[in-house]
Amino acid sequence: MKQIQTRLENKKGDEFLSTLHDIAVEEGISDLHFFPKKENVELGWRQDGIMQSVFTMTHELYTDVVRRIKFASKLSLNITNVPQDGEYAFAHNIKDSDEKREVKVRVSSLPSKFGEVFTLRLLDPKKGIVPLEKLGFQADIEKEMRDLVQKPHGIMLVTGPTGSGKTTTLYSLLSTLVGTGKNIITLEDPVEYPLEGIVQSQIDHKHDYTFAKGLRAILRQDPDVILVGEIRDAETAKTAADAALTGHMVFATLHTNSAIESIPRLLSMGVDSYMLAPALRGILAQRLIRRVCKDCDGKKENNSCDTCIGTGYKGRMTLPELLMIDDGMRNLILEGALQKELEEYAKKHGFKTMKERGEEVANQGDTDMAEVSRVTS
Repeated sequence: MKQIQTRLENKKGDEFLSTLHDIAVEEGISDLHFFPKKENVELGWRQDGIMQSVFTMTHELYTDVVRRIKFASKLSLNITNVPQDGEYAFAHNIKDSDEKREVKVRVSSLPSKFGEVFTLRLLDPKKGIVPLEKLGFQADIEKEMRDLVQKPHGIMLVTGPTGSGKTTTLYSLLSTLVGTGKNIITLEDPVEYPLEGIVQSQIDHKHDYTFAKGLRAILRQDPDVILVGEIRDAETAKTAADAALTGHMVFATLHTNSAIESIPRLLSMGVDSYMLAPALRGILAQRLIRRVCKDCDGKKENNSCDTCIGTGYKGRMTLPELLMIDDGMRNLILEGALQKELEEYAKKHGFKTMKERGEEVANQGDTDMAEVSRVTS
């Protein structure tokens, strides 16, 4: 951390922000946070899902940095008492290469007692579009997912909280279909990463372009594969199920804590069991779990490790649970079985929970049980 602080010291305005951009990309940072306090401003970031304090700056420097951020993201310079949202992009020099890649930044401001709080979310294409085999899925799950994505019709759900890697997994799955002669259309809020070979459409709430309306419009475009960024309401859920039953392969995200929990959630949203049962193909629930640092072997007391900055962890992998929908599970859905009954059936037929998967990964040495407990408890 000291090396990072040294790189930021004595920098002003553009130079400070430009250096911070480079450090953030190099370290794999997803979010930058500026927290104004009475005496100074704290710079923090989220690395591998964990918030860390990085640097302390003066209000004078922060005012200059905010001015640069607002100008780049086309935010009003003179408005400080209401939230604002914007975006900008910067070019990052690829290490050991003359090439550059564009990194997008989503900007959000929030008024606070001691000044505007700013959050910058970095959308690095290197992190957003990752080959499926690089996500860290266990071999059996990766195989089943590759089989699922080739199905001619049905629904595959990817569930989990915000920041659990759902979009990255879906992009990885879709990328396996690019160039196979399929018409692939996505509906996203927002489009985070451009993916060549597919049509990406962005939700626009200001003009009443919602997931439900967008999905109905997509169905008139003769698609083979549809990605719905998020199922938020009954109309979207019902339309997605109907699309799956009429010959389309639908991928969608849902906010639930577990794979099995998604079934009663969709039923409670108003999707009829006689539509849901035949439409569902598989449900993947996931979290992102930190890998043990290979350079210090996860020894957190070794604060001198430059690779993991003394945390004992470096990088993340996907911790999943995959529920495949077979005929027995379909019959239970049609019969209105309770969630407990669905869980009992799934476990009898080989289903493993995220915690059980995590224990296997920990035993292999890729992570540890403390990290497994953190993300699954």
